[in-house]
Amino acid sequence: MPPAERIQDCRPFKLRKSLATRKQEVATIRSKFPNKLPVIVERYAKEKVLPLLDKTKFLVPQELTMCQFVTIIRNRMSINATQAFYLLVNNRSLASMSLTLAEVYADNKDEDGFLYMTYASQEMFGT
Repeated sequence: MPPAERIQDCRPFKLRKSLATRKQEVATIRSKFPNKLPVIVERYAKEKVLPLLDKTKFLVPQELTMCQFVTIIRNRMSINATQAFYLLVNNRSLASMSLTLAEVYADNKDEDGFLYMTYASQEMFGT
């Protein structure tokens, strides 16, 4: 069975691991890969159109732009170029596509050290 089709724990990442565990994970990642940022990308809970990603944890170069990161996520979902999707930072705001991940991370990282992003199709607005 392909990884994306396995029955997944549908709870958000923050509910699957304790704060202490998440902090430890970030500390380990940051010591091994000081030039990379730990990012969690999850599907919006009420999303019905977009597929689940095969993984939620990403280790991204600091200099990567949001535009480049969106392209990576789009490719991982295997959606066509005309299908709209939005990547929200901390479940609330769209980051400028010209910002680097380092800039977004500096302003929006969680207390555990991860940067959380949620993806959704346009239908989520106003729900």
